[in-house]
Amino acid sequence: MLHHEFIDLLKLIIRQPSVVGAEHSFFRVLQRELEERGAKVTWYEGLLVAQGSKPFSTMLSAHIDRHGLICTGPHEFQFAAFISANRTDLLNNSVSEELMTKVTERFKAKPVFAYEPWSGAYRGNGVIKKSYVCEFRNNLIFEIDGLDDVVAGTPIAFEDKLKLQGNRLVGQLDNVLSAAVLVHLFSLGFQGTAFFTAQEEAGKSWRYLLEWFRRFGGSTNRLFVLDTSPFPTVEAANNQLLVLRQKDANAAFNRESTALIEDLCRSNNISYLFKDKYVEEDNARLLSRGESAKSIGSTELGRIIAASNGLVDGTTIQIPTTGYHTMEESACSESVEAFIRLLTLLSEQMAATSPAA
Repeated sequence: MLHHEFIDLLKLIIRQPSVVGAEHSFFRVLQRELEERGAKVTWYEGLLVAQGSKPFSTMLSAHIDRHGLICTGPHEFQFAAFISANRTDLLNNSVSEELMTKVTERFKAKPVFAYEPWSGAYRGNGVIKKSYVCEFRNNLIFEIDGLDDVVAGTPIAFEDKLKLQGNRLVGQLDNVLSAAVLVHLFSLGFQGTAFFTAQEEAGKSWRYLLEWFRRFGGSTNRLFVLDTSPFPTVEAANNQLLVLRQKDANAAFNRESTALIEDLCRSNNISYLFKDKYVEEDNARLLSRGESAKSIGSTELGRIIAASNGLVDGTTIQIPTTGYHTMEESACSESVEAFIRLLTLLSEQMAATSPAA
C-alpha cells in the first residue's frame, strides 16, 4: 500500500495551482516541503533544483506545470499552454493537441479559480460555461461565469483535489504525481538531484534543464525523466505497472540507461511496456484499415537530447494513466508503488557506486 505520508503530500500539493507559465507559487510550496525533508533547494529561471549529499549520483526530473487557462481579454480565456508557447493555432502534431481538441466538452461546468502567479494569492472563482475551438483563431477558447473582473494575464487553475476511488488515484495528475514522488524520495533518503521544471506543456522546459547542465553538469549527464503516460482505457493502463521508452518523436534515448531500468523491472517483478513500440504496433493496425497513424509522442527528454549535442542523455520512466489532460486522470496505486520502489532501487544502486559530492 502507498504510505500515508505520500498520500497526504499529494493531497496537499494537488490543491496548489501551477498553471503553465505561472508556476512560481507552486515552486514556493515545493521548496518548503523539500527543505523540511533535508534537501538543498536552489531556484533558477523555470527550474527548481533539490539536492542531497551525492547530487551527481542520480539525477531525476519531472515537470510541475499543469494545464489551465489564462485571461486574454475581457470575458475571454484561452489554454495557457498555447499562450505560453506563443502558439497562434493548433497544428495537431502532438498527442497533447490531438487529445485536447477532442475533450473540450469535458471541461464544461468545471470549477476554476484565478490566482496571483508569484504568491498564489486567491483572486476569485468561477465555473466554465463552455469551451470551443474558435474558427477564426483556430485555438481553444473558454467562457467562464464568475470571473468578470479578472484582467488579462491572470492565470486560471482548475479546482482540484485528490480522489481515492478503489485502488486508483484520481485528479489532474499530470505531472503533480511525479513531483510528489520526487519530494517523497527525500523522505526515503534520496541523495541525488531532483529537477522540477516549468512550462513542459508549452514545450519549453528542456531549455531550462539544458541551461543548468551547461553551467553545472559534467561532460556527459545521465538524466531520468518522470511523467505520466496516457492510455485509452483502465484495462489498457493496467496491463503493465510502468511505461518505458526507447525513443520519442524527437530522439532515441540512451540504450544503457533504458536497459538499466528494464533490468531493474525484470529483477523486481515490475511489469512494463515500451510506449514507442506500443504506438507503432497500434499504428500498423490503423494504417492497415486506412486510418491515420498517431504520434509516438514528444517528451521533455527527447527535446533535451536532440538539442544538447551529447551533453545530456538518459531515459524516461512513466506511470500509466487514463483520462489524459482532464480532471479525471487516474493511476493505479500499484503502479505508483512500483514507481517509488523502482526509483528507490535505482538511486540506491547508483549512490553505492558514485563518489561523494
